[in-house]
Amino acid sequence: MKKNGDITLKTPKVSNRYIENLLLKKEPWIRKQLKIIEENPPKVHNLQDEVLLFGELFSIDSEEASKLREYLKKIDISKIDTILSCYDKYYKNYAKNYLTQRAQHYAKEMALSYNTIKFRKMRSRWGSCSSRGTITFNTELIKIDRRLIDYVVVHELAHLVHMNHSKKFHDLVSQYIPDSRGLIQELKYFCLGT
Repeated sequence: MKKNGDITLKTPKVSNRYIENLLLKKEPWIRKQLKIIEENPPKVHNLQDEVLLFGELFSIDSEEASKLREYLKKIDISKIDTILSCYDKYYKNYAKNYLTQRAQHYAKEMALSYNTIKFRKMRSRWGSCSSRGTITFNTELIKIDRRLIDYVVVHELAHLVHMNHSKKFHDLVSQYIPDSRGLIQELKYFCLGT
């Protein structure tokens, strides 16, 4: 299900009757998801007027957007792709600074060390942690609430100890983010790759 409510059903080659029965069986879940989407519309910002940080819209004239203004002054603003590239660059740099600080903070608190941190825009995940201690954060994280960002940071750091999603893993995350179960659910309502 996409954030606009579009639903795609992928099945092996089966009968229409099977598909209809499957949709009827899943109807309560589908309706629940559609209601959640309706009640939590994505924040949309006007390019060159606003910037989305930590789940809030800031004016392009705000201190938070000063680097973005610098980037936009150097480009041809008649091309939407160029403007979007500036925003991506801005979010990546903002994410590098903020997420590195949060990772250092929690790594110290959790008595863990990672090898390196990488940043990139990802379509299907908020972060990852390799067995070699490389943590990769999605630069889109910078657009969501700070509580959710901290959850993702701790989640990835916890993978340095447990490379799975076992009970021990979740217990470790909960030691540092007590409301982690609720945050997992909240995080699911933010779409990636947009």
